[in-house]
Formats: sequence, structure tokens, C-alpha cells
Amino acid sequence: MNSNIKRLYELSNKSHRRVIGLMSGTSIDGLDVVDCICYGTGIDTKIEILHFETVAYQEDFKKEIKSIFSKRAVDLQKVCLLNSWVAEHHANIIIDCLKKWKVESDSIDLIASHGQTIYHAPKNLHGLDNFSNATLQIGDGDHLAVKTGIITISDFRQKHIAAGGEGAPLAVYGDYFLFSKKGENRILLNIGGIANFTKLPGDLNRSEVLSTDTGPGNTLMDAYIQENFEEKYFDDQSTIASKGIINEALLTSLKKNIFFEKKFPKTTGPELFNLSYIEEAKLAAGIPTLSHEDMMATLNRFSADTIVQAIIACTKGWDDIKIYCSGGGIHNTLLIRNIQEQLPNVGFSTTETIGIDPNAKEAVLFAVLANETVAGENNSIGNMETGHPLVKMGKISFPN
Repeated sequence: MNSNIKRLYELSNKSHRRVIGLMSGTSIDGLDVVDCICYGTGIDTKIEILHFETVAYQEDFKKEIKSIFSKRAVDLQKVCLLNSWVAEHHANIIIDCLKKWKVESDSIDLIASHGQTIYHAPKNLHGLDNFSNATLQIGDGDHLAVKTGIITISDFRQKHIAAGGEGAPLAVYGDYFLFSKKGENRILLNIGGIANFTKLPGDLNRSEVLSTDTGPGNTLMDAYIQENFEEKYFDDQSTIASKGIINEALLTSLKKNIFFEKKFPKTTGPELFNLSYIEEAKLAAGIPTLSHEDMMATLNRFSADTIVQAIIACTKGWDDIKIYCSGGGIHNTLLIRNIQEQLPNVGFSTTETIGIDPNAKEAVLFAVLANETVAGENNSIGNMETGHPLVKMGKISFPN
């Protein structure tokens, strides 16, 4: 038997697997690296986090990614070069983390790599009759596997699309396995560049589980800050937005997009919600100029309102809802307050209270997907009526 296939077979039969989960989001601020143990599979999955760190990207890395990120016209040679370059960069981060944590690479069973999204093109965005949903992440799994010597599972989103999904959000699978609780209606809200949530009914009815993007989380606010404030990447502690006044005309204009009228679940990205989107909304509202403070206050409220409206629309008939938050947006105090004030009867906390560091959650979820790829049985979740195909995702790359 091929030694790699034998190794994979052995891993699939273990009671647990030690996985390095990687997540690099659309904010392109750093790589989340989690070292965790996955016990069991499916609804019986349990996670033990051993180490976690977010490794900030250097300026040259950010610059290279942004040169091709979310752009329809790019240098194709640059895309090819960065596919392996990103993987090598991520491999070096893994090697450095293992050294720092004093962990031998031989003790790691799998790497689960999300890669770096450079373009997301669901049909609801591109609107081309002859083409279906599409998405592209770079950071090749073979390069990761060869450089680290660890079997790597990557490129998760392609199987989701091949099976009829939009390639996002994928959190629904791990959220259902890890966080469903009988007797409690839960919303797992993740606020990254794009905000999304998973709906987990307290009766554990799989057919009602749903995961969807809601629209912008941090992406518009971060883009505006980076465009207008030198050496700033985000509105730290909501300092700028907190000094502003919401411009109601602009807020109304920002909400006038067909994306918000489409049925759930749905996906989107910075391909839609970007600086051009802001300028077009300003033009439509007849607002040529606005102070930075008022603009940030309005963008903050825009993200909050679209998150709240989506949650309300998807939880009709629910009582005693608990929302568990994760992602970088949890540190935006004004954004969280704007959400909470509109949902006064809903309990709020972070995923820390249910056992997962909210900063590590997305990296953990990809570790769970990799665990399912290798060892999952027929107890997965899937319901095409809610946009979630029954599928196990990820491509397998061997070290040699």
C-alpha cells in the first residue's frame, strides 16, 4: 500500500486527530493558527484547543495580496506566483508556531488550510446566465504539505460549489456539530469582513439549520479607514465612529441593493461591498461630502442594521434566542452596541462561554471540516432547500 494512503487510513481510524487549523480572512490582517485535537466526528465532535495565535502579516505580504484581491482585472502571472508564495508563507508561519509552542511536527496529524480568498463570485453577484457560482482561494495545499511534512486538507469551498452550494458560508457544518444544544435556540454570529451567522434550532431539527451572509461586517469600515487615515487599518475601539452622527439619507441609500432583497441563504464579499459602493450610495443620496466621523458612524450602523434585519427575518417564531459572537467585529464596541440595542430580548455573549475562543473559532471550524474529510461518516448535515449540500469538503495533499 502507498505509505501516504496507509497513513491516511490509520488517521481515519483513530479516536482523535491533532489538527492545525488555518484561517486568513478578507481583512488580510493576519493568519489565525490553532493547534487542536478533534475527538470523534459529526455531531459527536469535541474540540480541545491546545494553542492559538494570530500572526500579523507584514506590509509586503498585505501589499502583494491586495494587488490582486477582489479585482476583476488582475495580472494573471501574479495570481499564479502568489498561489505558491502564500502557501510557503503560511508554511513558515506554521513551522515558527510549532517551534514557539515546542511541538514536534510529527505529532500533528493534519493541516486544515482555508487559503486566502482573492475573489468570490456567486451567481447572485455576477449574474451571468452561462456560469454558476464560483470562488477562488490561493495558497496551494501541495506546497503546504511538502514544506511542513504534514498531510494537508485545503480548498474546501470548491466541493461545496460542485455540490450545488455557493461556496460560503461554510461555518454551518462545524457550528452544528460543535454548538447545537437541545432546548436552546442559538445564533452563531461571526463578524469578519463580511458578517454571517448560523441558525441552530433548539429542537436539533437539521432541516431548519441555516447559515447565511448578512452583508458587510467590518469590510466597509476598514476600507474607509485605510483609504483616509495613514497607517490606520481599522477604527480601534470605535473611536472615530463614536464621535459621529448617523446620516439617515446615506444609511437608506446604502441599504438599497438587490442583495438585501434576495432570499436566505446567500453569500457576498468585498467584490460588492467596497469603496465604490460607498461612493455610489453617496451619489444616490445627494451627499457629496461627509465628515469622517459621520461617515464611520453611518457605516457602523449600516453593518449593524443589516445583521439585525437578517437575524430577525430568519428567526421568526423563535423565542428565547441566544446569540454567540465571534470574529474581529466583537472588538468594535459601537457595532456590538448598535446590534444589541435593536435586539433587546436576545441574550448576547461570545463563543468563549460555550468553550471556543471567539478569535480562534473560524480556524477551529476548518479543522473540524478537515476532520470530517478524513474520518467523517454519514452523519453530516445537509439540506439543499436551505442551501447547504450534504457534502464533505477539502482536497488532500500528501507531503511527498
